[in-house]
Formats: sequence, C-alpha cells, structure tokens
Amino acid sequence: MQQTDKYAEPMKVNATASTASRSIIIIGALFFIFGFVTWVNSTLIPYLQIACELNTSQAIWVTFAFYISYAVMAFPSSWVINKVGFKNGMMYGLMVMAIGALIFVPAAHARTFGLFLTGLFVIGIGLALLQTASNPYITILGPIESAAKRMSIMGVCNKGAGAIAPLIMGAILLKDMNGFEASLSTLSPADKAAKLDALASQVIMPYVVLAIVLVVLAILVKLSSLPNIQTNDDATVQTNNNQRSIFSYTYLFLGFIALFLYVGVEVMAGDIIQVYGKNINIPLDIAKHFTTYTMIAMLASYLLGIVLIPKYISQEKSLRIAAILGVLFSLGAIFTSGYTSIMFIALLGFANAPVWPALWPLAIDGLGKYIKTGSALLIVGIAGGAILPKVWAILGEQIGLQKAFWILVPCYIYIFYYAIAGNRIGKQR
Repeated sequence: MQQTDKYAEPMKVNATASTASRSIIIIGALFFIFGFVTWVNSTLIPYLQIACELNTSQAIWVTFAFYISYAVMAFPSSWVINKVGFKNGMMYGLMVMAIGALIFVPAAHARTFGLFLTGLFVIGIGLALLQTASNPYITILGPIESAAKRMSIMGVCNKGAGAIAPLIMGAILLKDMNGFEASLSTLSPADKAAKLDALASQVIMPYVVLAIVLVVLAILVKLSSLPNIQTNDDATVQTNNNQRSIFSYTYLFLGFIALFLYVGVEVMAGDIIQVYGKNINIPLDIAKHFTTYTMIAMLASYLLGIVLIPKYISQEKSLRIAAILGVLFSLGAIFTSGYTSIMFIALLGFANAPVWPALWPLAIDGLGKYIKTGSALLIVGIAGGAILPKVWAILGEQIGLQKAFWILVPCYIYIFYYAIAGNRIGKQR
C-alpha cells in the first residue's frame, strides 16, 4: 500500500520542472541551515575549551554530543515522518533545533559544559529529523542517475554556510583570543572566573538570533507549497522488491559503514583542523579560519561535481576518485609539518565533497518501500562524526595528534571498496 502525506498533495518524480525547481530552492535553504549549525562546531570546540577550561579530549565531546544524536534519533525520525509527512517533519526538525539553541542561554549563564552539550544534542536531534526528511527527498526528486548532481547543489548550500559560519562566529567568540588566554595567567582565581564568565556570555546573542531564524524558517516551510513525493511510485523504484526483506539489500548496509566512516573523516577535516592548528602552535587568531579553508575546498569540489556528474563521470567513478584523493591528502597531512600539514587537512575537503552526493543515492537506489527505513539507517551513520574524532583525540594523547591522522587512511580505503564493488552487492539489475 502506498503511503502519502495527508498534509500535502503527492508529487511524482516526473513533476514539472517549475515544481521541482521550487522544491530544490526550499530544500537548498534547509541545507544552508544544516551547514551553518553543523560547522559552527569548529569554532565552539576551541571556544568552549577556553571558557570551560577543558583539555583537547574533553573539548571533542562537542562533536560527540552533536553527532551521536543522529544515532539516537534516526529511526524515531523515520517513524515521525511516516506519521506527519516530509513537510511537517522538516518543520518539527527546525523547531527542535530552535529549542536546542535556546539551551545555550542557561548554559552560558552557568558556564556549564554539560548544559552546552545538552543544547548541542537537542540541536542534533532536530537536524536528524530534518535530514531524514530532506536527504531522500532531494535524492528521489528526479532521476537516480543525476541524484549526485542534485546532492552536489545541496552541498554548495551546505558548505557555503559552513564557510561563513566560522568567520562570523570566530569574529564574535574568538576575537583576540591569544591575548585573552595570556591574560588569564596573570589573574587571581576570582578575577579569572569572572573573565571566563564574561567570555561564556558572548555565545548568548548569536544563539538567540539562531533560534529566532529557525522558528521563522519553520513557519515558512509550513506555509510553503513544498509537495510530497510518492516513494513507491513505479517510475521511482523497482516494484518487484515487495517480496524482499530489507536485510537482503547488502549494498545498503555496506553503504551505512561507508557513510559512518565518511562523516567521521569529514568532521575531522572541518571541525578538528582548528584544534590541530592550535596544537602545533599556530595562533588561534589564525587557526580559527582554517575550517573556512576546508569548506572552500569542498565548495570547489561540489561545483566541479555539478558540471561533471553524470554527464562526464558516473557517481561510482567520482566516489573512487574521492577515496584515492583522501588517502593521498591524509598521507600528506601525516608526513609534512606546520602550515603544509594544515593545507593537506583542508584539501581533504576537496576529496570529501563528492562522497556524500555519490554514497547516498547508491545506497538507497531500488529500496522501494524501504526507502524511509534505509534513509534512517544512513542517518545513523552520521554518528561517525561522534566516534572517529573522539578516537582521534584519545589516540592523539598517546602518540601525538598528527600521527593519529593515520586513522583516516583505512576509512578512505573502505570508501574506495564501496565505490568499486560494495555498492553492487545485493542490488537487483
């Protein structure tokens, strides 16, 4: 039995170009929000490390709290979307994110790291709901062969925001931080606490503004003409899979592993680069811009993907190239030093950009009635952004942060395997 959204008219994949274009614009705006909220974590890590007096391993709990929420919320998100539909699912996701942003207000007043982590976890829950709805939506909005191109357009929106977020939040939260840190050592405990309290309060206004923006967007999505898609339409999926169990789609589960590893390496290239730069004695006033360099590299790669896929190269080939570049740039980061090593970490953004747009459609192609469940499983894979950076930080305390980047290499090797073979295992032709 086909499922339709009782809140919106169903839209088939062969909808008019104008309808699809409007939908892409709306989803593009949501992907911009994904990017801003996600990549601002790169600034929060060093900021909270100073404000809450944390070591590197403790500060990395920022990424853990944010990304682990995807594992917690992915399947409940699928259930919510089945109940209320894609459109309302997106609206509710935005509202939950606004609540998470507002938790930063009491967290800042109390200068309590646990409350900050709670706010990040709630924001992540909202994002999980939002992404569970929007990623399959944009994937099946047109032919599966060009899905990577549409996802690349979304990537431009996402990483464009990711490039802006560290610049804006870095200017607000990390201004003259080198001088600030130096001054702390000269203060009495009481004066030091007062100065750190003042630093923590600087996060309140940006997150109140963010909460307001999220609420306004939720209202706009609710009032929009964003249509629903019939995920079981004959033109979209194979109809002979009704006799199959979801566990027979081996390529989906292999894709889940690939996406888990990918998000881990993407977060390390984007969020960890500032911490790594500070660790190798690059001033934080300079290091706070490093995430923007990673995002610019990703943007360049996304734009290249829009031009090349699928006209000149296939999704599988773009994934193979990305994995090979990932290995090469990882080795460059390990075997060079200083700003050159930082450059290779930033270049990982160029390697990473094609992975998500190619992985997602390859992993959900042909799932039919299981597409929402499969999408939820892939969303769980985003928890790789929680696990791998934490492993890197713990390993880095033992052998050094630069040598800990060796964990990147097997991740890219597995992604290469999925590109050449894993995406075909269990797929009906």
